[in-house]
Amino acid sequence: MSPGPATPAAPGGPLPPGLLPAGWPAPPGVRAFSTRRDASFGQSLPPFDRLNLGNARGPAGDDPAAVAANRAALAEAAGLPSAPHWLRQVHGVAVHRAEGPPPPETPEPEADAAVTARPGVVLAVLHADCLPVLFASRAGDVVGAAHAGWRGLAAGVLEATVAAMGTPPGDLLAWLGPAAGPAAYEVGAEVREAFLEAREAAGWRDATAAAFRPTRPGHWHMDLYALARLRLAALGLTAVSGGGRCTIGEPMAFFSHRREGRTGRMASLVWIDASPSG
Repeated sequence: MSPGPATPAAPGGPLPPGLLPAGWPAPPGVRAFSTRRDASFGQSLPPFDRLNLGNARGPAGDDPAAVAANRAALAEAAGLPSAPHWLRQVHGVAVHRAEGPPPPETPEPEADAAVTARPGVVLAVLHADCLPVLFASRAGDVVGAAHAGWRGLAAGVLEATVAAMGTPPGDLLAWLGPAAGPAAYEVGAEVREAFLEAREAAGWRDATAAAFRPTRPGHWHMDLYALARLRLAALGLTAVSGGGRCTIGEPMAFFSHRREGRTGRMASLVWIDASPSG
């Protein structure tokens, strides 16, 4: 039996099952959530079941028609004010500035983050173990979204996103969406060194080293959430929420590239409500 459609969300109202609201004190009018793989309105078949929103490139990817249908169903179920700005993510630090809804039939921009100050413009990042970070100003007049895998995080994608928002970091809020958790995400020495060598500031190496717990020779469990908080705090952004889920350890809720290899992608989205009531 195929899954049925979800009841569309009213603007500003509660989200349908299968979507994870961002748990942060965002100002009125800022909307944000992450998707789960088990949303009833997803149409992808195993191993991409069900609400796969990406990984449609190449022979090992999902059926592009299923991904397109999933994206359309998500827009309807969540009551999105416009089509999201999907990105061609490359684990870099480029930030896309969205000035309006994406023009139809245009290529996805190559970037790992996006920002906008335009109401009704929806930002989205894809992930399946990498860390999605959503941003909003306390005034609710600018939002951002970043895809922070370990490469992008070490290279400075969060710093680039904050800079592109043009708001003092102390006036920003951040939410850390579902990612590989510190009890399951094992990395090698090259990853640990990439973070330890990032800065020479006093205390930086000690604080960074604390985010790695040894597991076996030459390997550590890495706390992506702690590393993101550390880098945001260094900018002066300390109002950070989220960070309590593990994509590797919750197979019913989340896709995980580390756990499954060939799998789907969730999305984290943020926008400023276009309605006058906000």
